[in-house]
Amino acid sequence: MTLDDLTRKKERRATDRAGLDRLLDEELVGTLATVTTDGRPWAVPMLFARDGDRILLHGSTGAGALRHVADGAEAVLEVHAVDGLVLASSMFDHSANYRSAVVRGPLVALHGDAARSALDLVSDGLLPGRRAEVRDVLAKELAATVALALDITDDNWILKVRSGGTGEDAPDLPAGTWTGVVPLHTVAGEPEPTPGVDTDAPASVRVLRERFSPPSPPR
Repeated sequence: MTLDDLTRKKERRATDRAGLDRLLDEELVGTLATVTTDGRPWAVPMLFARDGDRILLHGSTGAGALRHVADGAEAVLEVHAVDGLVLASSMFDHSANYRSAVVRGPLVALHGDAARSALDLVSDGLLPGRRAEVRDVLAKELAATVALALDITDDNWILKVRSGGTGEDAPDLPAGTWTGVVPLHTVAGEPEPTPGVDTDAPASVRVLRERFSPPSPPR
């Protein structure tokens, strides 16, 4: 099966790379999936960050499936965002506004300085500025971590997008039936410090809260 083998809603395929990058940059977690050496499917949610034409991930060297993909096994990373629920006049026509991406290909294990740089980039991608606020990574921590890179090429990804309303016309709706879209957003809550820590939240936390602040109400 190729990434072009869409059987439904083919019109929702988006081909703009900027849309893919925007989704990858907005989301924190994706699902990495592969087939392990025993022929069984495996999938796990993972934090990730995009660095140009690469997606960077990391995990424990003790994870057998990660060792499998680190050895070059084909894998897919799926990332999605649900932007709203679309409420129509019938349950059959209810839907969701969403963006979903799949990137498929072999992962490359990074070593030495490349691995250390990748881990810093993942940290900064998830929480900009946090790396400079904490101690440096220890050699034993680096040795216990596998850093992986998945290249984004011209033909190894697919992006699907659904946006807009119900497509229904108000005059045709049953009397007394509300239809429309309920937007959904990820919002950062109030920081909860470790008990006994009386230091103010650092710049990285403030940036994170701004990134996931509630949207302004419509005027």
